[in-house]
Amino acid sequence: MTTIVTSDKSIMTHAQPSRSLLRDVRIVMTRELKPVLRDPFTLLFGMIQPLVFLALFGPLLSGSMGGTFGDRVWQWFVPSILVMTMLFGTSTTGANLLFEFQTGAHERMLVTPLSRSSLLIGRALKEMVPLFGQAVIVIAVMTPFAFDLYVGGALVGLALLAVFGVGLGSFSYALAIAVRKQDWMFWVVQQTFLFPLMILSGMLLPLETGPGWMRVASKFNPLSYLVDAERTLFSGDVWSSAVLWGWVAALVTVTLGLTVGIRSMLRSAG
Repeated sequence: MTTIVTSDKSIMTHAQPSRSLLRDVRIVMTRELKPVLRDPFTLLFGMIQPLVFLALFGPLLSGSMGGTFGDRVWQWFVPSILVMTMLFGTSTTGANLLFEFQTGAHERMLVTPLSRSSLLIGRALKEMVPLFGQAVIVIAVMTPFAFDLYVGGALVGLALLAVFGVGLGSFSYALAIAVRKQDWMFWVVQQTFLFPLMILSGMLLPLETGPGWMRVASKFNPLSYLVDAERTLFSGDVWSSAVLWGWVAALVTVTLGLTVGIRSMLRSAG
């Protein structure tokens, strides 16, 4: 009779190496950026688009609100343009996903070892790369026109926009999954929510002179806290309570967005 003795050392288990979330995000982000870099005209147009808003809307704002803000109109309005650019960019993250549903690219991404959260974060951060370029151009153009640059506040402000943008992009991703069989619904829902959020945030016009119900509604709008925080940061005040509330709104948005987005992704893959 032969006795076979096995030991734990004789049993070799080969676990897959743990992947880094940052590495996965970089892979997804690079993949999403390649088509953009191959189309320089679209990239160039996106870079100058905020300047068009400044050129057309800025003089009207200066004329109607110059008495209220004096020479601080641009300090009030430039951060709004950057928030609006982030809003338009990250809220359309799901639009590219709808195209990938048609080509089957999304399903191929789901079978890769990439973490599910990296698919959301990488796509949303891809929209932030043009935003950073736009911010540099806007600041460079507006600095000679009574816009004061506070580098520390500006850097914190851009980081805050990136965090909020990841959350918003994740919601856009979940929306695309929900309406994948009726893709026209994506734009209906996106625009139905987008413009009320903009108006009720005081992004383009101050709400102080508006009706009471709008001021109350703005308290429940996370975007209003982000706008206030950005204006405070771009004025050089990094430690204001407005900045704290802006980070709270951004962290709540990114937490809820990633939770909803990842759950939607897992259900769609099931």
